Amino acid sequence: MQVRRPAVAGAFYPADPQELKELIRASYLHRLGPGSEPPPEYLSSGVVPCLSPHAGYVYSGPVAAHTYLHVSSLRNPELVVIVGPNHYAVGSGVATFKEGRWETPLGPVSVDAEAARKIVESTGILDFDPSAHRMEHSLEVQLPFLQHIYGEFSMLPISLGFQDIETARTLGEGIANLLEGRDAVLIASSDLTHYETAEQARSKDSQLLNRVEALDLEGFYGTLERLNVTACGYGAIATVIQACKKLGFKKGELLKYSNSGETTRDMNEVVGYASLRFV
Repeated sequence: MQVRRPAVAGAFYPADPQELKELIRASYLHRLGPGSEPPPEYLSSGVVPCLSPHAGYVYSGPVAAHTYLHVSSLRNPELVVIVGPNHYAVGSGVATFKEGRWETPLGPVSVDAEAARKIVESTGILDFDPSAHRMEHSLEVQLPFLQHIYGEFSMLPISLGFQDIETARTLGEGIANLLEGRDAVLIASSDLTHYETAEQARSKDSQLLNRVEALDLEGFYGTLERLNVTACGYGAIATVIQACKKLGFKKGELLKYSNSGETTRDMNEVVGYASLRFV
């Protein structure tokens, strides 16, 4: 059995289980958070797609909490698919995990081996490559929030070194085919503009998020290039846009936007964070 150990426990989030649970709860109740803990009053069924940031919890946790309050409206998902960037360019350009489990301070998360096999076979662009996941944080940091909601669940992790539009189209179609008719969560893990002023970041990010809300894949890539938006997981966002179009979703809805300056109090060099759902 393949076992992935946590790479950023004790750095991006606490390594102590109790401290981690307390920080997650505090993220929901933070002044930038949604103001209440899961679950919400409404229920969801089918596929629940969304966008969540992946910075250290002290920076982006309250924004991520908006995403996970919505995610928790789906009570018992059959599968959680998480797509994020490969920041370190290690291993395959499009990689999943064949089988086994990922460990966090809150316990193990099982990889759905059958889902992994199907997505590799159906798309023809994914490889089974644990090296692509070993040090990458963009998927790992989503897991404790999910464990806080569900306890045990099965996941399909996908790490993207290749973030071009054709990869996003192919992968998005494959994910949609895999999830159609199932109760499932689909997460695009990405931060937005990096290391610009808060005003510049908000301007660029609002224009990019406008294209996400419109499910405009071509316009999304056009805006990235035109404005030079440094969203690290743009391919993950694009993949989820394509999957949502295939699954019949009509639009995205922004739940929360903020930036790291709200924590550091330095608005001259921030990272943008967004929580967004698709309906």
